[in-house]
Amino acid sequence: MLDFDDWMPAEYAATGGFTALVVLVEIGERDARPVASTFFHVIGGEARWADVRKLFASAPGGWDGAVFFTATARDGGPVEEPLARVELRRVESMIDDDRLAINDGAFFDRRGRRMRIDVDEATG
Repeated sequence: MLDFDDWMPAEYAATGGFTALVVLVEIGERDARPVASTFFHVIGGEARWADVRKLFASAPGGWDGAVFFTATARDGGPVEEPLARVELRRVESMIDDDRLAINDGAFFDRRGRRMRIDVDEATG
């Protein structure tokens, strides 16, 4: 599995730029609970986990992982901000409805290592 520093440039190469829809989660003993969300536009593949993690330093509450979903415009590249907000709400709702939806994105721990949610963790 790719860690974040491998995933980001590969995703950028595949899309030519995208909007990252990010949900930060707190991982408990029996649940993975969303605690915050954001989006940002990726217009180059140079971002590294250490840089992205600094962006999350001011997030409310504690977080143990971050799941990234990508959104691209029809002609490639990042989506416009109004659409990014709509898509982020859709992703949040999807995760609220089913924690296993986290596995549909690229999920990383605080060290930038790729992870997956198991049924027991997601459903309690």
